[in-house]
Amino acid sequence: MRPNMGSLDRIIRGVAGLALLAFALGLIFPGTGWNWLGWIGVVLIITALVRICPAYTLIGVRTGL
Repeated sequence: MRPNMGSLDRIIRGVAGLALLAFALGLIFPGTGWNWLGWIGVVLIITALVRICPAYTLIGVRTGL
């Protein structure tokens, strides 16, 4: 598959993914009961690393390149 993400999109996803993981691990706002939602950060980090977003492919979006 061809990459469909630009550099800025990858950086934003990486930072947001790391922040969500920190939330999931209780480093940010521990014990809220909603920390499990932070595991969505794994998806953001993976898509940033492989430069392919399946949702972008479905709707025909390409950011940068």
